Amino acid sequence: MAVEGDAGQLIRVVALLGAAVVAVPLFRRLGLGSVLGYLAAGLAIGPFGFALFAEPEAILHFAELGVVMFLFVVGLEMRPSHLWNLRRQIFGLGALQIAACVAALTGVGLAFGFPLPVSFVGAAGFVLTSTAIVMQLLGERGDIALPRGQRMVSILLFEDLLIVPLLALVALMSPTAAAPDAGSRLGGVAVAVASLAGLIVAGLYLLNPLFRVLAAARAREVMTAAALLVVLGAALLMEMGGLSTAMGAFLAGVLLSESTFRHQLEADIEPFRGLLLGLFFMAVGMSLDLSVVADQWALIAAAVPAMMAAKGSCIYLVARVTRSSHADALDRAVLMAQGGEFAFVLYAAAAAGGIIDAGVNASLTAVVVLSMVLTPLVVLVAKRFTSAAAPSLDGVERADGLAGSVLIVGFGRFGQVMSQSLLARDVDVTIIDTDIEMIQSAAEFGFKVYYGDGTRLDVLHASGAHRARAIAVCVDDRKAASRIAALATRSFPQAKLLVRAFDREHSLQLIAAGVDYQIRETFESAVRFGEAALREIGVDPEEAAAIAAEVRRLDAERFELELAAGGDPRAGIPLLRGNAPKPTPFVTPKRESRALNDLADGATRTVDAPPATDG
Repeated sequence: MAVEGDAGQLIRVVALLGAAVVAVPLFRRLGLGSVLGYLAAGLAIGPFGFALFAEPEAILHFAELGVVMFLFVVGLEMRPSHLWNLRRQIFGLGALQIAACVAALTGVGLAFGFPLPVSFVGAAGFVLTSTAIVMQLLGERGDIALPRGQRMVSILLFEDLLIVPLLALVALMSPTAAAPDAGSRLGGVAVAVASLAGLIVAGLYLLNPLFRVLAAARAREVMTAAALLVVLGAALLMEMGGLSTAMGAFLAGVLLSESTFRHQLEADIEPFRGLLLGLFFMAVGMSLDLSVVADQWALIAAAVPAMMAAKGSCIYLVARVTRSSHADALDRAVLMAQGGEFAFVLYAAAAAGGIIDAGVNASLTAVVVLSMVLTPLVVLVAKRFTSAAAPSLDGVERADGLAGSVLIVGFGRFGQVMSQSLLARDVDVTIIDTDIEMIQSAAEFGFKVYYGDGTRLDVLHASGAHRARAIAVCVDDRKAASRIAALATRSFPQAKLLVRAFDREHSLQLIAAGVDYQIRETFESAVRFGEAALREIGVDPEEAAAIAAEVRRLDAERFELELAAGGDPRAGIPLLRGNAPKPTPFVTPKRESRALNDLADGATRTVDAPPATDG
């Protein structure tokens, strides 16, 4: 299908957007993830689908800006001091993984009968992981800032540093290229160093003053343009120096990570990053040459799993050698087992230099693209067939044989504040929680918190619930709170039961379950907040306090009505006062209205109360 002219260009743009809008929500709904949705959409509208695009390489080159912007955002979250702390992971872990994987992948190429130079080039291209796919999957899981995510980011950064040396090595391996003289090599290194130094100087001394001037102008669109200028300018500067554009954007982000404009920059870049990254994945899908796959199906069908298995195995072994847990090592191996977008550049350079022929180039490219396509599926399969890793309890004690006057279940924000009153009275408290990071953090502030799941009866016994005078359920989970309440009322009747309620409906359920005290987690703070708002707009403090007391009284009355109605929240509607306009009668009433009962009379004199679904 060939479409020409301006209308054809518009049709292509609409096709790109339409394919993404249809495929991505569908694949996410099926649990397959957005990356696979973009890849499938690109395959559908590419040269081997509806053939709306004949040259996906051009789109791929432009869409790599999405990867550039992604790394800029990652850099904004990574302060220079933190980056310095990662230096051993970047140069130590990264170098070890690359060396092991190149050796293994070269062996795979030799096993398939390719000469050593071809095997090495194939390995060098496949060893560099797809930054776009790994970062997208880590971002969707929220793992980028976690230690295991930071290790993967460190390895990806080292791989970006290898791009220029690998291209230079391919040029040296070429049988047709003339050997460059020492002067040209030194000149190239000097240009790269100058580009890097220029970027650092600009980031340290120019960017913050620039954004302060632009912020003073109060032109939002100019700030957005400046954010794009920083990202693209850094990428261009690195490209002129023969370095990775993604690396340049990342460094620009790091240099701005301590800027007061960091959050504004991230918000300005985010829409462009998401669109371009999606376009990149679609371009990868378009690049899959199905005719090559059909012609070389036996080779490709064997090479894809062999290359992914060899690379994944090496990544796992390196991770274990460097003392990562089995779960983290397996996760890294699965996420990073594919080839990356740089392979296309490296294979093209090797073909131009006569190291590999056009047929091998097409086959290797197909192997890389298929490995990228298969990665989201492999991640899903690995997630289904691997059990969740047990949490590490290093430095954390399990609840066992404990005793205290009050057992606090859950030590988040609510539990921490609640505990202060008890501790001020020197009450003997026992605290349990399941958040290991919180337990370790609480220890730094002088709290002894034990690891224990309060929804389990045996854990409650081990925590001393059968001896406690009171059990305070402070967990930030409605279902868990209800389950703990049910266990406690049935098994520990000697203890007073106090429960943090999620909302009004949850409070009604807890009272029906027989708890001694419940409080909605946001009710009292909301009433105090409303009282403060009245004072700030000029209402007398005494009057504001009286109104707040009236709100509490009316809320209690509503609650009693709802309890009497079997937990129906609509029973208290007459005590509410909304802000919807009241209808005006067409004829003025001849006499004033008269209340028919005390409830209606009280309703006509109420002040504003929280909505029916309040917290």
